[in-house]
Amino acid sequence: MSQPDSGPVPTAVLEALARYDTPTICNAMEVVAPERRAIGFTTRPLVCPFPQLPPIVGYARTATIRATVPSSLPPAERRAKQMAYYEYVGSGAGPRISVIQDIDGPDAGFGAFWGEVNSAVHKALGCLGVITDGSIRDVTQWAPGFQALAGSIGPSHAHVHVTGFGAEVRVAGMTVCDGDLIHADSHGAVVIPHHLAAQLPEAAELCGRREVPILEVARSAGFSLDKLKQALAKASEIH
Repeated sequence: MSQPDSGPVPTAVLEALARYDTPTICNAMEVVAPERRAIGFTTRPLVCPFPQLPPIVGYARTATIRATVPSSLPPAERRAKQMAYYEYVGSGAGPRISVIQDIDGPDAGFGAFWGEVNSAVHKALGCLGVITDGSIRDVTQWAPGFQALAGSIGPSHAHVHVTGFGAEVRVAGMTVCDGDLIHADSHGAVVIPHHLAAQLPEAAELCGRREVPILEVARSAGFSLDKLKQALAKASEIH
């Protein structure tokens, strides 16, 4: 299993990060780590059936699944692997977020690993939500408050099974390792390096302050290009 870049982030920092939406966290990341401007976040659309839920912040529990073919393991070994996966999900620093890559290639989403049962089980194990390029189902019976970002919504689980867990995965363009800190909401998700987490709330506030003069002019009845030019100059001077 891969290791995060440092130890657990203080709870107060996690709570502070959860007060911002994911686009704001991405903006803040550009301030504190300009080199990450084009990496570390989802780049392809994901379905979010619960856009009203607040942002989630937690440590990644990674896995891979497939559904187009049955598992090759005997029933007893298949059950043991499933329990080992659940033990993995429920261990380590929390809160946690499940990040699952569907390895069925162009048929990703063929069968849903996620539905009424697994949303309830993962919530009980300490997860706040799931990010997957696979499919989900049972959205009306979904565990309350459990967030979901998925590649699609479908009716069947087909032959879905966990093929591995704890290794690096890539979901919707975002590469994630076990233990990575993830921020997600209905917009998508971003990986936050542990050592940068504490700097992001202040950077997010800075980004907000820089937007104020521009928004005030853009929303005013007396908008003009000259006023916009002045507002942009003012915003650039805010540090």
